[in-house]
Amino acid sequence: MDKQGNDNIDSHGPSSIKADCKTSTKRSCLPLDLGVCLCVWGIYYLCATGSRNSMADDKDVLRDVWFGRIPTCFILNQDEVTEREAEPYYLLLPRVSYLTLVTDKVKKHFHKVVRTDDVEEMWLEYEGTPLKWHYPIGVLFDLHASNTVLPWSITVHFKNFPDRDLLHCPSNSVIEAHFMSSLKEADALKHKSQVVNDMQKKDHKQLWMGLQNDKFDQFWAMNRKLMEYPTEEGGFRYIPFRIYQTMSDRPFIQKLFRPVSPEGNMHTLGDLLKEMCPAALPHDGEQKRYQVVIHGIEPLLETPLQWLSEHLSHPDNFLHICVTPVPSD
Repeated sequence: MDKQGNDNIDSHGPSSIKADCKTSTKRSCLPLDLGVCLCVWGIYYLCATGSRNSMADDKDVLRDVWFGRIPTCFILNQDEVTEREAEPYYLLLPRVSYLTLVTDKVKKHFHKVVRTDDVEEMWLEYEGTPLKWHYPIGVLFDLHASNTVLPWSITVHFKNFPDRDLLHCPSNSVIEAHFMSSLKEADALKHKSQVVNDMQKKDHKQLWMGLQNDKFDQFWAMNRKLMEYPTEEGGFRYIPFRIYQTMSDRPFIQKLFRPVSPEGNMHTLGDLLKEMCPAALPHDGEQKRYQVVIHGIEPLLETPLQWLSEHLSHPDNFLHICVTPVPSD
């Protein structure tokens, strides 16, 4: 485990580790990342029932989601001018973090071989698509590479930064500002900003440091306050969510949606999709065309949205939902 809190598989490390990272099969209809510390079946069962009395209690689910990892191979773009051959670099990327927060070692590794006068801001791409650092890593993978063979192969660039596609990220303070902005937006939807406004500056810093240093207990000691709500209300004011689609030019769908209907019934994932993204749902008798993925799994459409928001939201407190075409093979 390195200083950033992400597991490091060094390109010069044991060959057995590299081999394990390289051997994989296509992802199934219930995708599972090789090396992911995610109790998928426990979470899948809970998603199906929304039950608190099951094989895994709430904290187990939160912990398994937090420690989800994606085995990744970073390769230097062939157009980069190098002093010598650039070997690939391997990492187990944390799903809940951000690329620019956990790739310092990748940058240092390739800086050793790239000509100094050719080095600009590092940016990453997958199969021609620049990867937006301000999206959580798990979202990027589920959206662009969920049906690929592992490890996830990411190309590293040090020149020709795609200004039209990516935001610049000169320092970790930019990531922190983005993260806190998203978290405050989520709390505005859930609690009219009351919880986050009642926190002190040190509490905000504890949330950020917990994410930055991959400290589950440090983060959740404070984040649990953002997950509370009056029992009589049955849930948050609105559910913070974003729906991403590979078949749309829109960055994502984000609208107001309550977890409980006016009649007092719990809204489900299916209810949300029916209103916000009906194309994701198969019509009567129609073959399934799209996968609806959260943290690498496909929750049942009957799963209560409030439960999903409490347990499968990212650290920014948003429920990130990826809608992608079902693979043809």
